Amino acid sequence: MYCKNCGKEMDPNAAVCLNCGCAKGTGTSYCQNCGSQVMPGAAICTQCGYALNNGVGVAGGDEKSKTVAGLLGIFLGALGIHNFYLGYTKKAVIQLVVTLVGSLLFGLGPIAMEIWGLIEGIQILTGKINVDANGTPLKP
Repeated sequence: MYCKNCGKEMDPNAAVCLNCGCAKGTGTSYCQNCGSQVMPGAAICTQCGYALNNGVGVAGGDEKSKTVAGLLGIFLGALGIHNFYLGYTKKAVIQLVVTLVGSLLFGLGPIAMEIWGLIEGIQILTGKINVDANGTPLKP
C-alpha cells in the first residue's frame, strides 16, 4: 500500500503515513496500489488500472456517512451499532456484550455503554472521529 498524498510505501495497518503524516486514504496525487503519480481528478491509475476513488468520477465508494454514524451512536450507542457500521467490530462487540450481560446483572452496563455511545456519537458529528476502521474519511 502506498500513501495517496506522497506516494511512499506505508504499512497497511498504519493510520497515518510516516513520511508525510497524512491520514491513511487521504490525498489524490498518487495511486495507493502502485505508488505512481496520477493526474488530478483521475478515476483510474494509468500504470496499474486501479480505481482511485478520489471522490471524483468513482461511484459506489466505501465512504460511510458521518451523520448516520453519529446518530447511531447517540440513539443505539449502548449496542455498539455505530461501531459495527464504521467497522470497529471488536469495540462494537465489547459494547454489545457489556450491555447484554450488564442488563442481566445490575443494570449498570447499559447505562455506561449508552454514555460511551453518546460521547462517540457527538465526537463523530463534531469531526473528532472522522475516519472508519479502514482509515477512509467519513462523508458529510
